[in-house]
Amino acid sequence: MTTSILNPARTIAELKELRALTGNADGAQRVAWTDTWAAARDWYRTKLADLPVRVEMDEGGNLWATLPGASERALIIGGHLDSVPNGGWLDGCLNVLAGLEVLRRVAAEGTPPVTLRLVDWADEEGARFGRSLLGSSAFSGTLDPASVAGLHDRDGIPLPEALAAHGVKLEGMLAARQQQTSAAAYLELHIEQGPVLEDLGLPLGVVIGTFGVERHQITFTGQAAHAGSTPMNRRRDAFAAAAKLGLEIRTIAARHGGVCTIGSCITRPGIVTAVVGECIVTLDQRHMDAAALAAMLQEAREAAGRFAAEEGCTVAWAPIWRIDPIPFHPDLIAMGEAAIREVAGAAHRLPSGPLHDAAEVARAGIPTVMLFVQSLRGISHNKIEDTLEEHIALSVQALDRLADKAMAWIQGATGA
Repeated sequence: MTTSILNPARTIAELKELRALTGNADGAQRVAWTDTWAAARDWYRTKLADLPVRVEMDEGGNLWATLPGASERALIIGGHLDSVPNGGWLDGCLNVLAGLEVLRRVAAEGTPPVTLRLVDWADEEGARFGRSLLGSSAFSGTLDPASVAGLHDRDGIPLPEALAAHGVKLEGMLAARQQQTSAAAYLELHIEQGPVLEDLGLPLGVVIGTFGVERHQITFTGQAAHAGSTPMNRRRDAFAAAAKLGLEIRTIAARHGGVCTIGSCITRPGIVTAVVGECIVTLDQRHMDAAALAAMLQEAREAAGRFAAEEGCTVAWAPIWRIDPIPFHPDLIAMGEAAIREVAGAAHRLPSGPLHDAAEVARAGIPTVMLFVQSLRGISHNKIEDTLEEHIALSVQALDRLADKAMAWIQGATGA
């Protein structure tokens, strides 16, 4: 059973220590594959040095700390130290440092019934090269190294070169799949990054899964023409068609209970004196239900065609990326909810709109669940990201309780 050895105050102090080491007035600067990120990992290694754990980096760049148990079957707790530029002090690193505190507590009590592993996933954010969940997708086996080999950062540095500087070979990253051996369950704690828990007045929630995502580029093509001499009824305005779609997706999202976003818009020729001849927008659609997500996409396609015709334009779609909804394991969800009730009195089940490394672990067939802790104002990826310290403490306690429940569950399932 959990004892007083657990020290959530230490987690809060270490979060502040890491913030001071790797942040500045603009926020966290732990972008993956940079010197600051490497410094954060070096600091983290010093925290692991006093524990009876084996520390290793796999071929995907993921950093593992393993506490051997009576059984080789393993409970994995995961997170990521990397951040977006000018990010918050909790996104990602709370997961790792809360897991570290659980690891300390379990190690102090002797040999656990099953092996306990803590992983710092490499490049969850994708902030430098635009490919999120890089290390965890190498672990799950969904990464296609050839598809990312041509990626460059804003300074023109290719991804393979940046990886090599940190001891990772792109072509060999899929060997990280070997870390799946003996994995029996995966837990991840994260700040919510949204307003739901704050609106409900609850500190903690258990995550039922991650949204499916449909992401597309849509190009409306009309006719560039002079802004002064072209009558309104003779225009083939590509932006007008795109603008109509931008409003219609809000109705589509509301109708299905999902979310839809036009995230970027490029107009050509892009000058104040010309009717827009070409307008390129990106559409992001998310839903927890696969059928509803498919319906939202179909309705967006139909709407785009209708608005293009109304404005005398044509429209073309190009896929960017997609992922199916990923439900988490029902037994672990129930355990997570119970753990939250034990420390906070009330729990709420909610989906995750953002993707997390947990999604890749679940894709590998490993039973997975996440816990969320309330985010003030629902803001993340911003230096003002924050969570009440008492809620952070509760989240560490809840993760610890969940870890005990999950280890007992694994032990019971394997007869270890």
